[in-house]
Amino acid sequence: MTGALSDIRVIETGTLLAGPFCGQLLGDFGAEVIKLEDPGKGDPMRQWGREKPHGQSLWWPVVARNKKSVTCNLRVAEGQDLVRRLVADADVLLENFRPGTLERWGLGWDELSAINPRLILVRVTGYGQTGPYAPRAGFGSIGEAMGGIRYVTGEPDRPPSRSGISLGDSLAATYAAYGTLAALHARERTGRGQVVDSAIYEAVLAMMESLLPEWAVAGYQRERTGAVLPNVAPSNAYPTADGTEVLIAANQDTVFRRLCEVMATPELATDPRYATHGSRGAHQAELDDLISDWSRTQPSEKLLAALHEAGVPAGGVYTAKDMLADPHIAAREAIVRVPHPDFGELPMQNVAPRLSADPGAVRWAGPALGQHNDEVYGTLLGLSETERAQLRERGVI
Repeated sequence: MTGALSDIRVIETGTLLAGPFCGQLLGDFGAEVIKLEDPGKGDPMRQWGREKPHGQSLWWPVVARNKKSVTCNLRVAEGQDLVRRLVADADVLLENFRPGTLERWGLGWDELSAINPRLILVRVTGYGQTGPYAPRAGFGSIGEAMGGIRYVTGEPDRPPSRSGISLGDSLAATYAAYGTLAALHARERTGRGQVVDSAIYEAVLAMMESLLPEWAVAGYQRERTGAVLPNVAPSNAYPTADGTEVLIAANQDTVFRRLCEVMATPELATDPRYATHGSRGAHQAELDDLISDWSRTQPSEKLLAALHEAGVPAGGVYTAKDMLADPHIAAREAIVRVPHPDFGELPMQNVAPRLSADPGAVRWAGPALGQHNDEVYGTLLGLSETERAQLRERGVI
Protein backbone atom coordinates (compact mmCIF):
# COMPACT_ATOMS: atom_id res chain seq x y z
CA MET A 1 0.00 0.00 0.00
CA THR A 2 1.27 3.46 -0.85
CA GLY A 3 0.40 6.98 0.23
CA ALA A 4 1.25 9.37 3.01
CA LEU A 5 -1.34 7.79 5.35
CA SER A 6 -0.63 4.13 4.52
CA ASP A 7 0.19 3.40 8.17
CA ILE A 8 -3.16 4.73 9.44
CA ARG A 9 -6.25 2.59 10.08
CA VAL A 10 -9.64 4.30 10.07
CA ILE A 11 -12.91 2.74 11.26
CA GLU A 12 -15.71 4.59 9.47
CA THR A 13 -19.19 4.26 10.98
CA GLY A 14 -21.00 7.19 9.34
CA THR A 15 -23.50 7.22 6.51
CA LEU A 16 -24.44 9.43 3.56
CA LEU A 17 -21.88 12.14 2.82
CA ALA A 18 -20.44 14.33 5.59
CA GLY A 19 -18.63 11.50 7.38
CA PRO A 20 -17.95 9.22 4.41
CA PHE A 21 -16.41 12.00 2.32
CA CYS A 22 -13.90 12.52 5.13
CA GLY A 23 -13.16 8.81 4.93
CA GLN A 24 -12.72 9.10 1.17
CA LEU A 25 -10.17 11.90 1.60
CA LEU A 26 -8.17 9.87 4.12
CA GLY A 27 -8.38 6.72 2.01
CA ASP A 28 -7.20 8.62 -1.05
CA PHE A 29 -3.83 9.04 0.64
CA GLY A 30 -3.49 5.42 1.58
CA ALA A 31 -5.27 5.09 4.93
CA GLU A 32 -6.88 1.69 5.48
CA VAL A 33 -10.54 2.67 5.80
CA ILE A 34 -12.78 -0.07 7.20
CA LYS A 35 -16.35 1.03 6.60
CA LEU A 36 -18.99 -0.48 8.89
CA GLU A 37 -22.41 -0.78 7.23
CA ASP A 38 -25.82 -2.00 8.29
CA PRO A 39 -26.07 -5.72 7.40
CA GLY A 40 -29.47 -5.35 5.78
CA LYS A 41 -29.08 -2.53 3.29
CA GLY A 42 -25.75 -0.80 3.85
CA ASP A 43 -25.07 2.90 3.58
CA PRO A 44 -27.99 4.80 1.95
CA MET A 45 -25.41 6.32 -0.40
CA ARG A 46 -25.54 3.02 -2.27
CA GLN A 47 -28.93 4.19 -3.55
CA TRP A 48 -28.34 7.95 -3.91
CA GLY A 49 -27.88 9.83 -7.14
CA ARG A 50 -30.13 10.58 -10.07
CA GLU A 51 -28.81 8.06 -12.58
CA LYS A 52 -28.76 4.37 -11.63
CA PRO A 53 -27.54 2.12 -14.44
CA HIS A 54 -27.85 -1.54 -13.44
CA GLY A 55 -29.94 -0.22 -10.54
CA GLN A 56 -26.82 1.06 -8.81
CA SER A 57 -25.66 4.47 -7.66
CA LEU A 58 -22.90 6.20 -9.61
CA TRP A 59 -22.09 8.24 -6.49
CA TRP A 60 -21.22 5.23 -4.34
CA PRO A 61 -18.17 4.10 -6.37
CA VAL A 62 -16.63 7.54 -5.77
CA VAL A 63 -17.41 8.26 -2.11
CA ALA A 64 -16.64 4.67 -1.05
CA ARG A 65 -13.50 4.24 -3.15
CA ASN A 66 -10.45 2.76 -1.43
CA LYS A 67 -12.63 1.51 1.45
CA LYS A 68 -13.24 -1.96 2.82
CA SER A 69 -16.92 -2.76 3.37
CA VAL A 70 -17.73 -4.70 6.53
CA THR A 71 -21.26 -5.31 7.81
CA CYS A 72 -21.94 -4.62 11.48
CA ASN A 73 -25.16 -3.92 13.35
CA LEU A 74 -24.17 -1.10 15.68
CA ARG A 75 -27.55 -1.20 17.47
CA VAL A 76 -26.95 -4.54 19.16
CA ALA A 77 -24.48 -5.42 21.89
CA GLU A 78 -22.54 -7.93 19.81
CA GLY A 79 -22.03 -5.35 17.04
CA GLN A 80 -20.88 -2.77 19.55
CA ASP A 81 -18.41 -5.27 20.95
CA LEU A 82 -16.98 -5.77 17.45
CA VAL A 83 -16.43 -2.02 17.22
CA ARG A 84 -14.53 -2.07 20.52
CA ARG A 85 -12.31 -4.84 19.22
CA LEU A 86 -11.64 -2.98 15.99
CA VAL A 87 -10.91 0.27 17.83
CA ALA A 88 -8.25 -1.40 19.97
CA ASP A 89 -5.90 -1.50 16.99
CA ALA A 90 -7.12 1.54 15.03
CA ASP A 91 -5.92 5.10 14.73
CA VAL A 92 -9.21 6.84 13.92
CA LEU A 93 -12.90 6.22 14.48
CA LEU A 94 -15.02 8.37 12.16
CA GLU A 95 -18.75 8.98 12.75
CA ASN A 96 -21.48 11.41 11.77
CA PHE A 97 -24.41 10.36 13.95
CA ARG A 98 -26.45 12.82 16.00
CA PRO A 99 -24.61 13.73 19.24
CA GLY A 100 -25.25 11.20 21.98
CA THR A 101 -25.75 8.24 19.65
CA LEU A 102 -22.34 6.67 20.25
CA GLU A 103 -22.80 7.24 23.98
CA ARG A 104 -26.13 5.36 23.95
CA TRP A 105 -24.34 2.45 22.30
CA GLY A 106 -21.62 2.41 24.93
CA LEU A 107 -19.12 3.74 22.40
CA GLY A 108 -18.54 7.25 23.74
CA TRP A 109 -15.18 8.94 23.96
CA ASP A 110 -14.50 7.93 27.57
CA GLU A 111 -14.98 4.24 26.82
CA LEU A 112 -13.18 4.24 23.49
CA SER A 113 -10.17 6.20 24.74
CA ALA A 114 -9.89 3.82 27.70
CA ILE A 115 -9.60 0.95 25.19
CA ASN A 116 -7.10 2.83 23.00
CA PRO A 117 -5.62 6.05 24.42
CA ARG A 118 -4.06 6.84 21.03
CA LEU A 119 -7.42 6.78 19.24
CA ILE A 120 -8.68 9.88 17.45
CA LEU A 121 -12.48 10.19 17.41
CA VAL A 122 -13.69 12.27 14.45
CA ARG A 123 -17.27 13.52 14.82
CA VAL A 124 -19.08 15.30 11.98
CA THR A 125 -22.51 16.78 12.74
CA GLY A 126 -24.75 19.65 11.75
CA TYR A 127 -24.19 21.80 14.85
CA GLY A 128 -21.26 20.25 16.71
CA GLN A 129 -21.11 18.22 19.91
CA THR A 130 -21.99 21.07 22.31
CA GLY A 131 -24.31 24.06 22.47
CA PRO A 132 -28.12 24.35 22.54
CA TYR A 133 -28.58 23.20 18.93
CA ALA A 134 -26.36 20.11 19.21
CA PRO A 135 -29.25 17.63 19.64
CA ARG A 136 -31.04 18.84 16.50
CA ALA A 137 -31.05 16.88 13.26
CA GLY A 138 -28.64 18.65 10.93
CA PHE A 139 -28.32 18.23 7.18
CA GLY A 140 -25.90 19.99 4.88
CA SER A 141 -28.49 22.39 3.48
CA ILE A 142 -29.37 23.63 6.97
CA GLY A 143 -25.70 24.15 7.82
CA GLU A 144 -25.21 26.07 4.58
CA ALA A 145 -28.04 28.41 5.57
CA MET A 146 -26.82 28.95 9.13
CA GLY A 147 -23.20 29.33 8.02
CA GLY A 148 -24.15 32.17 5.69
CA ILE A 149 -23.44 30.89 2.20
CA ARG A 150 -27.08 30.37 1.21
CA TYR A 151 -27.99 34.00 1.86
CA VAL A 152 -25.32 35.34 -0.48
CA THR A 153 -25.82 32.76 -3.25
CA GLY A 154 -28.09 33.48 -6.19
CA GLU A 155 -29.56 36.41 -8.07
CA PRO A 156 -30.42 39.58 -6.13
CA ASP A 157 -34.08 39.57 -7.17
CA ARG A 158 -34.69 35.93 -6.24
CA PRO A 159 -34.72 33.85 -3.04
CA PRO A 160 -31.42 32.34 -1.83
CA SER A 161 -30.13 29.55 -4.04
CA ARG A 162 -27.81 26.61 -3.59
CA SER A 163 -24.85 25.25 -5.44
CA GLY A 164 -25.35 22.11 -7.50
CA ILE A 165 -23.32 19.99 -5.07
CA SER A 166 -23.57 19.10 -1.38
CA LEU A 167 -21.30 21.95 -0.37
CA GLY A 168 -21.95 22.00 3.39
CA ASP A 169 -21.41 18.27 3.85
CA SER A 170 -18.25 18.32 1.75
CA LEU A 171 -16.78 21.29 3.59
CA ALA A 172 -17.46 19.72 7.00
CA ALA A 173 -15.83 16.51 5.78
CA THR A 174 -12.82 18.39 4.45
CA TYR A 175 -12.35 20.22 7.75
CA ALA A 176 -12.79 16.91 9.56
CA ALA A 177 -9.98 15.40 7.47
CA TYR A 178 -7.84 18.48 8.17
CA GLY A 179 -8.55 18.12 11.89
CA THR A 180 -7.70 14.42 11.73
CA LEU A 181 -4.28 15.19 10.28
CA ALA A 182 -3.67 17.84 12.94
CA ALA A 183 -4.66 15.38 15.68
CA LEU A 184 -2.40 12.69 14.22
CA HIS A 185 0.49 15.17 14.23
CA ALA A 186 -0.22 16.19 17.83
CA ARG A 187 -0.30 12.53 18.84
CA GLU A 188 3.32 12.23 17.75
CA ARG A 189 4.21 14.65 20.55
CA THR A 190 1.75 13.63 23.25
CA GLY A 191 1.14 9.95 22.55
CA ARG A 192 -2.57 10.49 23.05
CA GLY A 193 -5.55 10.89 20.77
CA GLN A 194 -8.35 13.44 21.00
CA VAL A 195 -11.78 14.34 19.64
CA VAL A 196 -12.14 16.20 16.33
CA ASP A 197 -15.49 18.04 16.36
CA SER A 198 -16.47 19.24 12.85
CA ALA A 199 -19.82 21.04 12.51
CA ILE A 200 -21.32 21.67 9.09
CA TYR A 201 -22.38 25.24 9.85
CA GLU A 202 -18.93 26.10 11.24
CA ALA A 203 -17.17 24.67 8.19
CA VAL A 204 -19.33 26.90 5.99
CA LEU A 205 -18.87 29.88 8.30
CA ALA A 206 -15.09 29.42 8.10
CA MET A 207 -15.28 30.13 4.36
CA MET A 208 -17.21 33.38 4.64
CA GLU A 209 -14.24 35.73 4.22
CA SER A 210 -14.79 39.18 5.82
CA LEU A 211 -18.59 38.91 6.04
CA LEU A 212 -18.71 39.25 9.85
CA PRO A 213 -16.44 42.29 10.35
CA GLU A 214 -18.05 43.99 7.35
CA TRP A 215 -21.32 43.97 9.28
CA ALA A 216 -19.96 44.49 12.79
CA VAL A 217 -17.55 47.31 11.93
CA ALA A 218 -18.86 48.90 8.75
CA GLY A 219 -22.56 48.06 8.95
CA TYR A 220 -22.41 46.47 5.49
CA GLN A 221 -24.45 43.33 4.84
CA ARG A 222 -23.40 41.22 1.89
CA GLU A 223 -26.25 40.47 -0.47
CA ARG A 224 -26.79 38.16 -3.44
CA THR A 225 -25.05 39.49 -6.53
CA GLY A 226 -25.47 36.67 -9.03
CA ALA A 227 -22.48 36.00 -11.24
CA VAL A 228 -20.41 39.01 -10.16
CA LEU A 229 -18.63 40.29 -7.09
CA PRO A 230 -19.61 43.92 -6.45
CA ASN A 231 -16.89 46.43 -7.34
CA VAL A 232 -14.63 43.76 -8.86
CA ALA A 233 -14.59 44.36 -12.59
CA PRO A 234 -14.33 43.04 -15.12
CA SER A 235 -14.89 39.54 -13.81
CA ASN A 236 -17.88 37.78 -15.27
CA ALA A 237 -19.15 35.22 -17.75
CA TYR A 238 -19.48 36.81 -21.18
CA PRO A 239 -21.44 35.57 -24.21
CA THR A 240 -19.77 34.35 -27.40
CA ALA A 241 -20.80 34.06 -31.04
CA ASP A 242 -21.42 30.31 -30.76
CA GLY A 243 -23.83 30.54 -27.83
CA THR A 244 -21.44 29.57 -25.07
CA GLU A 245 -20.02 31.71 -22.28
CA VAL A 246 -16.44 32.52 -21.44
CA LEU A 247 -15.23 33.64 -18.04
CA ILE A 248 -12.90 36.63 -18.16
CA ALA A 249 -11.16 37.93 -15.03
CA ALA A 250 -9.29 41.14 -15.82
CA ASN A 251 -9.86 43.16 -12.67
CA GLN A 252 -6.21 44.18 -12.14
CA ASP A 253 -5.02 47.34 -13.88
CA THR A 254 -2.27 45.64 -15.89
CA VAL A 255 -4.51 42.75 -16.89
CA PHE A 256 -7.29 45.12 -17.88
CA ARG A 257 -4.90 46.94 -20.19
CA ARG A 258 -4.09 43.64 -21.88
CA LEU A 259 -7.78 42.91 -22.29
CA CYS A 260 -8.30 46.31 -23.90
CA GLU A 261 -5.56 45.50 -26.42
CA VAL A 262 -7.26 42.23 -27.31
CA MET A 263 -10.53 44.10 -27.74
CA ALA A 264 -8.76 46.63 -30.00
CA THR A 265 -9.95 49.39 -27.67
CA PRO A 266 -6.74 50.46 -25.88
CA GLU A 267 -8.29 53.82 -25.04
CA LEU A 268 -10.54 52.16 -22.45
CA ALA A 269 -7.51 51.50 -20.26
CA THR A 270 -6.96 55.24 -19.78
CA ASP A 271 -10.62 56.25 -19.72
CA PRO A 272 -11.24 57.78 -16.25
CA ARG A 273 -14.28 55.50 -15.86
CA TYR A 274 -12.16 52.35 -16.16
CA ALA A 275 -8.54 53.27 -15.47
CA THR A 276 -8.43 52.08 -11.85
CA HIS A 277 -9.83 49.23 -9.82
CA GLY A 278 -12.14 51.60 -7.96
CA SER A 279 -13.43 53.34 -11.06
CA ARG A 280 -14.09 50.07 -12.85
CA GLY A 281 -16.03 48.87 -9.83
CA ALA A 282 -18.12 52.03 -9.85
CA HIS A 283 -18.97 51.48 -13.53
CA GLN A 284 -19.17 47.69 -13.38
CA ALA A 285 -22.47 47.23 -15.24
CA GLU A 286 -21.62 49.45 -18.18
CA LEU A 287 -18.15 47.90 -18.48
CA ASP A 288 -19.68 44.42 -18.56
CA ASP A 289 -22.04 45.60 -21.31
CA LEU A 290 -19.09 46.89 -23.36
CA ILE A 291 -17.21 43.61 -23.03
CA SER A 292 -20.33 41.57 -23.78
CA ASP A 293 -21.01 43.56 -26.96
CA TRP A 294 -17.51 42.66 -28.13
CA SER A 295 -17.37 39.04 -26.90
CA ARG A 296 -20.62 38.00 -28.54
CA THR A 297 -19.05 38.71 -31.92
CA GLN A 298 -16.22 36.25 -31.23
CA PRO A 299 -16.27 32.44 -31.55
CA SER A 300 -15.35 31.00 -28.17
CA GLU A 301 -12.22 29.10 -29.27
CA LYS A 302 -10.80 32.10 -31.11
CA LEU A 303 -11.67 34.37 -28.19
CA LEU A 304 -10.01 32.12 -25.62
CA ALA A 305 -6.90 31.71 -27.78
CA ALA A 306 -6.50 35.48 -28.04
CA LEU A 307 -7.02 36.01 -24.31
CA HIS A 308 -4.55 33.27 -23.35
CA GLU A 309 -1.97 34.66 -25.77
CA ALA A 310 -2.33 38.10 -24.18
CA GLY A 311 -2.05 36.78 -20.62
CA VAL A 312 -5.66 37.52 -19.66
CA PRO A 313 -7.14 34.93 -17.26
CA ALA A 314 -10.05 33.30 -19.08
CA GLY A 315 -11.70 29.95 -19.46
CA GLY A 316 -14.76 28.05 -20.52
CA VAL A 317 -17.61 27.02 -18.23
CA TYR A 318 -17.00 23.27 -18.16
CA THR A 319 -19.51 20.46 -18.07
CA ALA A 320 -18.55 16.85 -17.38
CA LYS A 321 -18.28 16.30 -21.14
CA ASP A 322 -15.81 19.18 -21.41
CA MET A 323 -13.71 17.86 -18.54
CA LEU A 324 -13.42 14.43 -20.11
CA ALA A 325 -12.20 15.97 -23.38
CA ASP A 326 -9.79 18.56 -21.97
CA PRO A 327 -6.08 17.98 -22.77
CA HIS A 328 -4.80 19.69 -19.61
CA ILE A 329 -7.01 17.56 -17.37
CA ALA A 330 -5.82 14.50 -19.28
CA ALA A 331 -2.15 15.47 -19.04
CA ARG A 332 -2.36 15.89 -15.28
CA GLU A 333 -4.49 12.78 -14.88
CA ALA A 334 -7.01 14.79 -12.89
CA ILE A 335 -9.59 12.23 -14.00
CA VAL A 336 -8.83 8.54 -13.63
CA ARG A 337 -10.68 5.49 -14.93
CA VAL A 338 -11.24 2.85 -12.30
CA PRO A 339 -12.31 -0.75 -13.04
CA HIS A 340 -15.84 -1.59 -11.88
CA PRO A 341 -17.55 -4.99 -12.18
CA ASP A 342 -20.74 -3.53 -13.70
CA PHE A 343 -19.75 -0.19 -15.21
CA GLY A 344 -16.44 -1.18 -16.77
CA GLU A 345 -13.88 1.65 -16.73
CA LEU A 346 -15.55 4.24 -14.52
CA PRO A 347 -14.20 7.83 -14.77
CA MET A 348 -13.93 9.80 -11.56
CA GLN A 349 -11.92 12.68 -10.12
CA ASN A 350 -8.40 11.80 -9.04
CA VAL A 351 -6.80 12.45 -5.66
CA ALA A 352 -6.11 16.08 -4.72
CA PRO A 353 -3.79 17.70 -3.80
CA ARG A 354 -0.65 16.23 -5.38
CA LEU A 355 2.17 15.08 -3.14
CA SER A 356 5.53 14.61 -4.86
CA ALA A 357 6.93 11.87 -2.62
CA ASP A 358 3.83 10.17 -1.17
CA PRO A 359 1.03 10.57 -3.71
CA GLY A 360 -2.38 9.14 -3.11
CA ALA A 361 -4.22 6.89 -5.54
CA VAL A 362 -7.65 5.53 -6.35
CA ARG A 363 -6.94 1.85 -5.75
CA TRP A 364 -10.48 0.53 -6.23
CA ALA A 365 -14.05 1.78 -6.57
CA GLY A 366 -16.70 1.52 -3.85
CA PRO A 367 -16.98 -2.14 -2.77
CA ALA A 368 -19.93 -4.50 -2.56
CA LEU A 369 -21.75 -4.69 0.77
CA GLY A 370 -19.76 -6.86 3.20
CA GLN A 371 -17.11 -7.60 0.60
CA HIS A 372 -14.34 -7.52 3.20
CA ASN A 373 -16.07 -9.29 6.09
CA ASP A 374 -13.83 -12.33 5.97
CA GLU A 375 -10.65 -10.28 5.64
CA VAL A 376 -11.46 -7.98 8.57
CA TYR A 377 -13.29 -10.32 10.92
CA GLY A 378 -11.28 -13.40 10.02
CA THR A 379 -7.76 -12.11 9.48
CA LEU A 380 -7.77 -8.93 11.59
CA LEU A 381 -9.92 -10.01 14.55
CA GLY A 382 -9.22 -13.73 14.26
CA LEU A 383 -12.86 -14.88 14.25
CA SER A 384 -13.27 -18.40 12.98
CA GLU A 385 -15.52 -19.28 10.06
CA THR A 386 -17.99 -20.80 12.53
CA GLU A 387 -18.03 -17.64 14.65
CA ARG A 388 -18.60 -15.50 11.57
CA ALA A 389 -21.43 -17.74 10.41
CA GLN A 390 -23.12 -17.46 13.81
CA LEU A 391 -22.85 -13.66 13.73
CA ARG A 392 -24.42 -13.64 10.26
CA GLU A 393 -27.30 -15.84 11.43
CA ARG A 394 -28.02 -13.46 14.31
CA GLY A 395 -27.94 -10.41 12.02
CA VAL A 396 -24.87 -8.92 13.69
CA ILE A 397 -22.81 -8.91 10.49
